[in-house]
Amino acid sequence: MTTDLSSSFKAYDVRGIVGESITTESVRATGAAFVDILGLTGSGVVVGGDMRPSSPEFVAAFAEGATRRGADVTVIGNISTDELYFACGVLDCAGATFTASHNPAEYNGIKMAKAGAVPVSSDTGLYEIRDTAQGYLDAGEIPAADRQGTVSEKDVLGDYARYLRSLVDLSGIRHLKVVVDAGNGMAGLTTPAVLGNTLLEALPLEIEPLYFELDGTFPNHPANPLEPANLVDLQTAVREHGADIGLAFDGDADRCFVVDQNGDPVSPSAVAAIVAEREIARAQASGEEHPVVIHNLITSRAVPELIEANGGRAVRTRVGHSFIKAVMASEHAVFGGEHSAHYYFKDFFNADTGMLAAMHVLAALGEQEKPLSELMDRYDPYVASGEINSQIEDKAAAVDRVRAHFAATDPAVTVEDMDGTTFTHPQQGWWFNLRPSNTEPFLRLNVEAPDAAAMEAVRNTVLGLVREG
Repeated sequence: MTTDLSSSFKAYDVRGIVGESITTESVRATGAAFVDILGLTGSGVVVGGDMRPSSPEFVAAFAEGATRRGADVTVIGNISTDELYFACGVLDCAGATFTASHNPAEYNGIKMAKAGAVPVSSDTGLYEIRDTAQGYLDAGEIPAADRQGTVSEKDVLGDYARYLRSLVDLSGIRHLKVVVDAGNGMAGLTTPAVLGNTLLEALPLEIEPLYFELDGTFPNHPANPLEPANLVDLQTAVREHGADIGLAFDGDADRCFVVDQNGDPVSPSAVAAIVAEREIARAQASGEEHPVVIHNLITSRAVPELIEANGGRAVRTRVGHSFIKAVMASEHAVFGGEHSAHYYFKDFFNADTGMLAAMHVLAALGEQEKPLSELMDRYDPYVASGEINSQIEDKAAAVDRVRAHFAATDPAVTVEDMDGTTFTHPQQGWWFNLRPSNTEPFLRLNVEAPDAAAMEAVRNTVLGLVREG
């Protein structure tokens, strides 16, 4: 019985349970289909993987399928996801990495990119790769191309570290004590290379490592810093060490979360705002008049306000990395930020990298004397609810109830349908977004207001309407 690939191929990547929805055979077929659909026979392909126990076997299987269809594969070993984007950008070749990001240990998956780190998603060939791979699985064989590909190995970590350091110069900042929680994920390898002195000369950073051992069974806590419980160890360590800042990365290290010297979380929107300000200034210094910065519709309104105040142009887009990357390219944007702590850079092939965002925050902190909590005050002037999930079967009816309530009670509220429904009160300064999950019976609520009382009032009203009955 062959594996049904429809359950593991998502909109942006492949994600499944090892041995069930993702297997060695399905990976081998996917490697072959990747070459076929992207026309890579005779071309180079880079393949790597994270620290999950199944990743090495899957890397080998993908390489076997790809070479059978005529691609020349370069295995780049244990990598973070942004190392894949770096390799695809610098080497101008397509590639894949095996990771399930923040998912539990029993999962693995594949993130794929075209040459130049252009994402492969459901809109750009992912489902065609799925269908072709399914055909190979159902037939029980992968036909050999006229020319068989080759396999070689290359370590890109040093080049990746040097490239990031060329984008943000940390050599002249004040001394900072930094706690980094790698969550037993790939930041345990990339942090010493980029911020430490294992490959390059030392920076004025004193790194206190937390869970740097690569271990895809995640023995300490899940590598998902979006969940507050997974930040507790970092927050405790920051306070115990008297550190200036704490950084937490997810399993494949493409997302970075920040806590201040008190252990209090810094919102991803505030991180986006401070990085946007720096990237706008850099672009203006090189002669660009109104640099474009992308933000998704869930980020704080402080982000577009700051972009405009600094002479940039803010462009809002839907949630999701394939949308952000497409708009980054079409708008020639210098930077893009998401509320989920994904940060995208023109100088990083329009791709997301948690490490580069972290470096910008370290530079901003280290170039002045204030503690991080004071520095971030002006980047985080509003109060947000965070994302609240309600399990609702009829999500459309719940949104209609909310829409009808505000239409009847407050005509000043404006309504916009883009990636869910956003309600805004221009006079009172609050907004909220209701966005249905595509894969689960959840309706997701995000609220932002000028103060806690206003946020709580709006939040409670909306949740009461959504959860009615």
